[in-house]
Formats: sequence, structure tokens, C-alpha cells
Amino acid sequence: MKIAILANPDSIHTRRWITSLCESNIEIILISLHHFNLAFYNDLPNFKSYSIGFNSNLNFVDNKFQKLKYIASVKKIKKIISFEKPDILHSYYASSFGLIGALCNFHPYVISVWGSDIFDFPNSSFIAKKILKFNLSKADHIMATSHSLAEETKKYSSKNIQVIPFGIDTNTFFKNRKRTLFNENDIVIGSIKTLEKVYGIDYLIKAFAKVKEKNKNKSLKLLLVGSGSCENEYKTLVDDLGVKNDVLFAGYIDHSEIMKHYNNLDIFVVSSIRESFGVSVLEASACELPVVVTDTGGLPEVVVENKTGFIVEKQNTAALANAIEKLIVDKELQKIMGNNGRKFVETKYKWAFNLSEMIDGYNKIIELK
Repeated sequence: MKIAILANPDSIHTRRWITSLCESNIEIILISLHHFNLAFYNDLPNFKSYSIGFNSNLNFVDNKFQKLKYIASVKKIKKIISFEKPDILHSYYASSFGLIGALCNFHPYVISVWGSDIFDFPNSSFIAKKILKFNLSKADHIMATSHSLAEETKKYSSKNIQVIPFGIDTNTFFKNRKRTLFNENDIVIGSIKTLEKVYGIDYLIKAFAKVKEKNKNKSLKLLLVGSGSCENEYKTLVDDLGVKNDVLFAGYIDHSEIMKHYNNLDIFVVSSIRESFGVSVLEASACELPVVVTDTGGLPEVVVENKTGFIVEKQNTAALANAIEKLIVDKELQKIMGNNGRKFVETKYKWAFNLSEMIDGYNKIIELK
């Protein structure tokens, strides 16, 4: 089987899929719009890549000139496809790469919807909505990372949508508590998210301050892993709330190092205003952490309420603080929810299962050719 994939090669999700597919004896042709560091893909079996050579900052939505570059790439990509003769063309992302793949007019053609391509892109303009509908109309098969994302996609296509989550490698993510950033007696609440408004980190900071004020006898700490445009704003907020000495901004961390940070935590929180799925929640659950998430997008799909964690109303500081407080005062509840979370991931979101679903999907598509 040979699959040509149109995708951003720097995305951790692209890397994970391609690595696993190549190791499953599937030949992968990665087609990128920009030059990229091949180091991650070194020594992969059954792998070949092409780069069209555009600037890595190319933005489909914001820059009209760059949009023309996307269209101009189609002729080059058609030549690659003609030479490689893949069994399937698969675009990771329904907007930018989805359009390029649609214009290549190759079949079978698969589009995977991943998040902002469905939640944000079609709302940016009337033209964007038309483009998305066109892209999906050209696809022979559509995949989504969550049921909530699949439901949103149905606004733009009546086709059947296969849900294949970004599962978790439970051999990589597991409980291995080693405090490297905090003291053993600290109770550490944490989040691993880009510091942007959409992820509601300001609500988490405010909730943490509330919980700390009510529990002065406990050594509470907050770990924020990630960087973003709101970093200075959030550091000012922490200072204003008087919890500067108890909040650690760890900055950007490579995905290979993230497991160490999960294992510095006692409680994991995702306070997003909008979220397509919840990979970080599943990673935390695989590390046997109790989780607190907001009731948006795909987050409720990755938490069993009152068993693996709590689901609270988004943009509700008080509700977020109450859920966190329930966990900090009850270590036994932390342990029970953490254990349940690990079992939940192993049962429903194990990476090997999701990989098998992807390969089965490919096989069925090829059989219908």
C-alpha cells in the first residue's frame, strides 16, 4: 500500500501517524509546502518526502498572496502524484491542504478534519465556507478526530464521517512520579497548552488563586507548560493575584519531554473555551492523573464524569475552582480517578487501536477503487 500525504511535517500528529504507518509496512509519500527538518523522519522505513519550498510561515487565511501560492503548488504536486502513483491521496486538514488535494483531482481522496479547519476557517468569511464545502465534496472519504468535530463537519458535508481519534501510546505515557520541579509535599495542579485565549488559561489561574486562598494550610503549586502570545498577560495576572511565587511558567517543551512534566503533577486541568478533541487529557489519564476539563468540543468525550475526572462549565472560574478543590482535599479520590483514567485510555484510546482503524479504513477505500 502506498499513501501520499499532504500535511504539515512539523506537526506532532503528522509525525505520529507517518511513523506508525511506515512501521506498519505502508509506503508513505509526505508532500509538504515548506522546507522542513528531516531529522525526525530519519531512518523511517518505507518513507519518502517532497517539499514545494514555500516559506514555513505561509498562512492560507490571512494573506491573499499566499493563497495564490497554494493554488500554484497544485501543478507541482500533480507531477509528484503522477510519478509516485499512490493508492490514496490523504490531506491532513480540510482547509489549506484540503483545497490543494481537491484541486489535484486524484481519487481515492481522503480528508482528515483536525480542528480549526472546521471550527474557525469556515467562519472567517463566506468564501472560506464555500471553499470548505468544495474541498469536502471532492473527498471520497472523510475522517475526524472526535465525534464533536464530526458533528460540526456535517454542517458542510452530508457524507459519512469516520471518527479516528489521536490515541495514546501507553508505553510512552504512564505513571512514573518523579518530582524534578517541585517538593514532595507540594500539591501540583497543571496544564499543558499553548498560552492563547482560546485555551482559557486565565480562568485556570484565577481558579488556582481562589483555591489557594481557601486552603492556606496546603502547599499548592500551578505548573503551566507552553508558550504563546498571552504569556506576558498571564504573568501579569499571576502577579496581580498574589500567587507569583506559586506558579511556574515552564515555556515550550518538546513533545518528547512532556511525559516528565505530567509526572510532576497531581491534578491535570484543561480550561479551554474551545477544543476539538483532548489529546493532552488522555496523555494525563494514561499517566494516572485525575483530570478537570471544560464542557466544550471533544473534551467531554475523553473524560468519564465523576470516574476519571470532572467536567465543568467553560469560562466559569468558580466551577473550575470547586472541581480542583474536591481533588486537592481528597488524595484517595485522586488515586481512584487516576487509576480509572488509565483503564479508560487502555480500553478506548490506545494508539494501536486507532492505528488499526486507520489502516482498515485505507484497505476498505482501496477495495472500492
